[in-house]
Formats: sequence, C-alpha cells, structure tokens
Amino acid sequence: MASWLCPPHLRPPIAAIYHFARTADDIADEGDASPGQRLADLRAYREELAAAARGQVAPSSRWPQVFGPLAHSIAQFKLPEQLLADLLSAFMQDIEKTRDGGTYADRAELLDYCRRSANPVGRLLLHLYGVNDAQALAQSDAICSALQLINFWQDPSVDLPRGRFYPPLADCARRGLTRESFKVFMPLAEAPPPQEAINLIAVESAWARELMAEGAPLVHRLPGRAGWELRFVVQGGLRILDKIEDLGFDTFSQRPKIGKADAPLLAWRALRMRRQLRPMKAPLR
Repeated sequence: MASWLCPPHLRPPIAAIYHFARTADDIADEGDASPGQRLADLRAYREELAAAARGQVAPSSRWPQVFGPLAHSIAQFKLPEQLLADLLSAFMQDIEKTRDGGTYADRAELLDYCRRSANPVGRLLLHLYGVNDAQALAQSDAICSALQLINFWQDPSVDLPRGRFYPPLADCARRGLTRESFKVFMPLAEAPPPQEAINLIAVESAWARELMAEGAPLVHRLPGRAGWELRFVVQGGLRILDKIEDLGFDTFSQRPKIGKADAPLLAWRALRMRRQLRPMKAPLR
C-alpha cells in the first residue's frame, strides 16, 4: 500500500497499482485452482487491463474493485499499459515453469524474468514522480531486479517444495550441481545442504548486492518523500542479504526475516546512506 511517505495526490494511483498487482498475484498463487485455470483467469485479467487502458470497465467485470480505480489512474496519470501487462506476463511464466518443471538457463534469462516481474513497479513509480531519464530508469531496474533476486535467495526453503527453481543452471553447473542435486538435501530431504549449494547462495547473494549498489544512487536523485521511501526499500533488501550472510548462506534450512527489532538499524542506515555500499564480506569461490 502507499505509505505515509508518499505524497497524498499519488496515493490513489499507487494504491490502484498495488491492488492490480496483488490481485494478479493471488490469481497466480492462492487457492487450489489448476495451472490451466490460473492461466485462463490471468488471460481474462489481461483483457480487462486492455479495456481499462481504453477507459472502459465492463458492467460484467470480474474485478471491478481493481479496474475501476486503475482505469481512472491510467487516464489521469497516463500509466503505460505495457508495464502493467509485463507483470501479468511474469505471473503467467511462473505458473508455466512450475507446471512444466522449468528452469532458468543463465543469469540473462533470470534477469529477463525480473524485467517483467519487478522492474515495472519501479518504472511505474518513477512515471508518477515525473522521472524518466535513462540513468534513473536503469538504476530503478537495478534496485527492483536486486529485490527480486534477494527474494529468490531468501526463499529456497519455500520455493523448492513448491516446485519453483530459480538458481541459473549455468551457475549451478560451475559448482557441480544440477536441478536433481537439490532433491537430496534440505528442504526436500533430511540431509544438510552441501558446501557447493551454500557457495551457490553466497555467489547469488553477492550478485544481488552488486545490483543493489548499482541502483542505490537513485535515492539521492528522487525528491523529498520519494527519496526517503526508496532509502528504506534499499536498506530493507540489504538487511535481508545481511541476514542470509549471518546464516552462513544456508537458506535451504531457514528463511531469514526482517522484524521490528531491525527498524532502528534500517532507519539509521537510511539516514546515513552513502553512494558506496559495503561489499559482501564472505569469501566466494
């Protein structure tokens, strides 16, 4: 939801974007519908997005509470339809890859997923703030992709049992791992994760931290409340990486979380942000 740091006049469109994405995520991920039904529902959802972009909300709409406010926001703020459609494309890809046991060949393929699953949110917010230069867009993409990657490396204990596999196969192969390798240790079996798997999470976490460092200077460019909001977003992602590191990079056995106790540290780090962020401490191979 739009936070108190958000200017009041932007809270309605931000809330409309949030409800659009949240409802699509629920369609893709909640309940016991089959993959085929989820995909059919998302295709119908995409059709309603196209109508909303034309300023129309059908009386028979299945999601009037989403597309009524969204149609108004698209018209008032000229929100790009393609960015919203990209989010739906990513949700559909997630369903298809999970259904088919799909994987990501390399980092480029995973970043293409991030381009559609995460980057549109940052670009939509920049659009609302009237920031559209190439450098800002690239920095926003780096932050959003980093956040998506951080979520992946935070969540193997959740994703693997659900059939979702995000580590790029090329990175796995460099450590002698295949997708089948992950079935013989936690969380899919009782054996502890081998050092090769721990090293994989360490390397992927370092990649996410590097991406965040690339994008972080954007916090110094956004005005007022927007810049402070982004500081907390960046620091929240970095704090998860710290916690992954504190676990010895074993997120197969435990999922790190941010809690209320982290709030003072996040506020202090947001206040003290510099243009250079610390590198990952752990040695990587």
